[in-house]
Amino acid sequence: KPTGSLYLHCDPAASHYLKIVLDLVFGPTNFRNEITWKRQTAHSDARLKYANVADILLYYGKTDKAHFEPVYTKHDEGYVEDFYKFDDGDGRGVYRLSDMSAPAGGGMATINKVTGKPNGWHVYKGFVPPQRGWRYSPETMAELDGEGRIYFPRHQDGTRDTTKRLALKRYLKEMKGQIVGNVWTDLNPIGVSAEIGTGYPTQKPVALLKRILEASSNPGDVVLDPFCGCGTTIMAAQELGRHWIGIDVTATATSLIEARLFDTFGIHNGPKGDFQVFGLPTTEAEAIELANRDKHEFQKWAISLVPRAMPWQEKKGADGGVDGFVRFRLPMSKEVDLTIISVKGGQTLKMDDVKNLQATMAQNKAKLGFLISLVSPTKGIVDWAAKEPRVKSPDGGDPVPSIQCRTVGQLLRGEAFAFPWNSSISGIPKAGEGQTVLPF
Repeated sequence: KPTGSLYLHCDPAASHYLKIVLDLVFGPTNFRNEITWKRQTAHSDARLKYANVADILLYYGKTDKAHFEPVYTKHDEGYVEDFYKFDDGDGRGVYRLSDMSAPAGGGMATINKVTGKPNGWHVYKGFVPPQRGWRYSPETMAELDGEGRIYFPRHQDGTRDTTKRLALKRYLKEMKGQIVGNVWTDLNPIGVSAEIGTGYPTQKPVALLKRILEASSNPGDVVLDPFCGCGTTIMAAQELGRHWIGIDVTATATSLIEARLFDTFGIHNGPKGDFQVFGLPTTEAEAIELANRDKHEFQKWAISLVPRAMPWQEKKGADGGVDGFVRFRLPMSKEVDLTIISVKGGQTLKMDDVKNLQATMAQNKAKLGFLISLVSPTKGIVDWAAKEPRVKSPDGGDPVPSIQCRTVGQLLRGEAFAFPWNSSISGIPKAGEGQTVLPF
């Protein structure tokens, strides 16, 4: 849209090259800002150069009609102490004094063709205007005076001192705050703030995305993040009442974002839900097609069927018998427990598959093991898994099998794996309720 904006996040090593590309796409005249975001404190290993502690945001508007609202933060305490020194005791609080001269080259500083003097040149209650004239017309001056917003310099005896300048009273409580420039040092990175990390190395703080969305969009506008990862942009857009679209190349992102949206806002995916996910299998036939086309992507998609599960590794290659994991902490426990997920995308399922999962669980000291398959396990596998020890539930629920098998069809139909507690999301607790799910 003509009112649209683009924010591109990159590091300083690439920002100059990407700006050239964006200039070609949008035109140099639509470049608005290079924003420097201080994302962390100094590195201790910077020996041959200055420490890299900042990233770059390149901000472009589609046209000169691109929406923008200035952003404000709280005034610095030192600034308030130095400048807001005056208080008339009228209940309006402290204020600072602001110059009432007309700005150079504009406004009331323009020359009146009849008088040959600046348009703001008029004497007000004995006070001669500055060289450029007043910033305000006589009518506006009288209005400000009536509201008690003009400061009149006075002699020690209380009479007005017309040898000095009038000033405008700017009350602290009426100020929006300190306007935000293009260097952002006030947004804490993940790890310093109270936000829970998701395990994504490029995760941004929600406050960073909220600042961008508040500046360049209105409630009801559409926000697109084509590399949405762990979904921070989506979370910010949902909180601020914007419509949103997120795109990512992995099913891992989808699963994580769904969990975050439910935990924070209580909203669900589905044709009749609050949002919909497109591009992932929704039937067993589509799952088989994905498995035949790309075993690695099928594996990541299958892992995403387990709420809050993460892949053991993103790159293709040997995984040591582990395809995915969920870390969790049981109520009243200081220990972090591990659930290992194994995915089998073939047309057969062997007893060795489940025995290998058991061995991997023992090696990694995992409390639970989940086996996801395309085909149903044989009766022998089901009976063998049923004999494995069960994990007791600390909240009075039934003990759950330590090794559990589900087909993708069962998971798609809502037959979820069982965790050792009662919960509203397939056995996965919400963060912050004593059953914290932790990133690996």
